Amino acid sequence: MLKFIKSTEQGLQCLDSFVNGCWVSAIDPTPEEVKQLEEWGVYPEYVQYSLDIDEMARTERDEEYTFILIRIPFDNGAAADVPYITLPLGIMLLNNCVVTICKQENEVIRALQNGKYRGLKTAKRYRFALYLLLETATRYLTLLRQINKTTEVIEDRLEKSTRNREVLELLKYQKCLTYFATALRSNEVMMERLRRMQVFNQYEEDQDLLEDVLTENQQAIQMVNIASEVLAALMDAFASVISNNLNVIMKILAALTIALNIPTIVASFYGMNVGLPLQEHPSAFVYIVALAVLLTVLAMYIFYKRDWL
Repeated sequence: MLKFIKSTEQGLQCLDSFVNGCWVSAIDPTPEEVKQLEEWGVYPEYVQYSLDIDEMARTERDEEYTFILIRIPFDNGAAADVPYITLPLGIMLLNNCVVTICKQENEVIRALQNGKYRGLKTAKRYRFALYLLLETATRYLTLLRQINKTTEVIEDRLEKSTRNREVLELLKYQKCLTYFATALRSNEVMMERLRRMQVFNQYEEDQDLLEDVLTENQQAIQMVNIASEVLAALMDAFASVISNNLNVIMKILAALTIALNIPTIVASFYGMNVGLPLQEHPSAFVYIVALAVLLTVLAMYIFYKRDWL
């Protein structure tokens, strides 16, 4: 699907067709749309790079274009095996337009289309790319905060858990952090290369914006590292907590089993076909039940005092 967007005095507006200075947003383009992109100067191999789920961040520059490939975060939904993953997003800066290519609709593109950045102008190609990079880093930070909140909720549930479900949920978010860490480091290397190539040195505002992008990306990397270490420690600790909770339950069940066996033992003695105390007494049944209850209560008291219950 191709969208044509151009900045005007009223803001970003969707167009019906291609015009100079517009932004072409390509989401999972069809073969016919790939051919159309090629007519505007986007080579098919760059489209393939942008649609390859395993492609890492990179950049290439020529006299006629600058190609930037970044890894952006993508929300799969809490019910997915991996709630958050990363996707490649290709940015082709041509002489007369900007083209973005991605496999899925995503929040990074959606944020720019909704006019989040007032200074965004589709005709200012390099600044447009910087806003994309900035939104990507911001989106990483947002999702990292969501992951931290989710893991805190799981942590509260784990304190009383005896099953593996919560640990498996933590493992899912550990995978998310691993994907984020790899993508963020790849993006950082790519942006450092852009700075060395002096792609954004024409305007001072662009240089400042690039510094902001690098700072946000570095902050995201630090947050990922901290969250990964905390999550790894939590998983180790809660594996022991679950085992301890299970041991406590088994201890309680064993104590209750012993206590409940006492009336059975008493009843077994008085069920023997031999002479027994109180066998001729009219209140023998009451005395036997009282004895069984007394011994059970005494056993429970001893277990409680010794912290076996």
